[in-house]
Amino acid sequence: MEFKTAGHLGSYAGLAPVTWRSGTSIRGDHSSKKGNKILKRAFFLSAFASLKDPVSRAYYDRKRAQGKRHNQALIALARRRCDVLFAMLRDGALYEPPTVKAA
Repeated sequence: MEFKTAGHLGSYAGLAPVTWRSGTSIRGDHSSKKGNKILKRAFFLSAFASLKDPVSRAYYDRKRAQGKRHNQALIALARRRCDVLFAMLRDGALYEPPTVKAA
């Protein structure tokens, strides 16, 4: 299966936020109940395991500071990892951890 953008892959995995609407009521963005549940779980568990990585932990902590709950921050991290995986598949590249720039 080929995806045109990282958003398409995220949506397929059920990691894209959806807005619940009913009549004139709009309830904001929530995680999707649709998508490939096995792939979503793999990304979620990958995000959970990556909390020991300083870069991933910093991203998670930023999301928590923005007021997101634990699971919401993990889903955001899973989506970020999904975007990285898409770029790796698109470019045919191996993962290279980000380097910390010295001040």
